[in-house]
Amino acid sequence: MLNFFKDLWQHDSVKFITRTVFYFAVLVVLLYLYDYSGMTGGTFIYNEF
Repeated sequence: MLNFFKDLWQHDSVKFITRTVFYFAVLVVLLYLYDYSGMTGGTFIYNEF
């Protein structure tokens, strides 16, 4: 079974697809965390001076 995955990983198309899915998932998680933190709700720090 492990040899099957090693042979499959040798194909450039499989590497491209898995890396694309991985980077897309990281981007979605980062966008979710940015939206969850509520960064747009605060005031700009220099407006208080």
